[in-house]
Amino acid sequence: MVTGASRGIGREIALTLAREGAKIVVGYRGNKRKAQRTAEAVEAHGVEAISVMTDVTQPEKVKNLTDEVVNRFGRYDILVNTVGEFHWKPVAKCSIEEWSNVVASNLTSVFLTAKFALPVMRRQRWGRIISLGAVGAERTFGQAKIAPYSAAKSGVVAFTRSLALEEASYGITVNVVNPSIVDDRDLTLEEAKKMTDKRFPVGRPATAEDVAAAIRYFVSEDASFVTGQVLNVSGGWML
Repeated sequence: MVTGASRGIGREIALTLAREGAKIVVGYRGNKRKAQRTAEAVEAHGVEAISVMTDVTQPEKVKNLTDEVVNRFGRYDILVNTVGEFHWKPVAKCSIEEWSNVVASNLTSVFLTAKFALPVMRRQRWGRIISLGAVGAERTFGQAKIAPYSAAKSGVVAFTRSLALEEASYGITVNVVNPSIVDDRDLTLEEAKKMTDKRFPVGRPATAEDVAAAIRYFVSEDASFVTGQVLNVSGGWML
């Protein structure tokens, strides 16, 4: 299950896991056409895929999503949380609604998707839960004009570590991938260098492929002894 898989990072994660043989559930909220295109691209790798419209901030819809996954495939092995709203605005100008939306989409969604997936994963004695944070979230980072987002992403790290402790005995690992700024456009090397603004020691921003590679590691058997961890995919930014 990859939430927000109709485009961007979520789409690339879905395709990467499909290449490893995973059947894919493409979670999306609004763009059915893009979600179906992702599902078709997944199936081109020879695995089954379905697209499911949902709102991962709403408990009943997440429950229905989980039921659909289990009814279709009989299992629920991997959950990848990628969705999260973002506003660039100082706290003094942030409305209560904007705060609530950012926290719900970035943090509450992680709680809800995990809550409903866990009973299935526990019965299986196997599961992988990976959520996207943001670079620096493990240090409770602060940055002007993104206070709700920063608070929510730091919450994702704390939630993940607590959940990892609770579920380790069930064979379930829970981890976080912290991307830096991700550019998923096709750029020339010169264009990429102009974007970096000296923030990235490696000389370029992250790509969706970079993030997907980290997800692939966490769901693999190579990472079966790795849980409660945070992996920054940042090219050295904010070290």
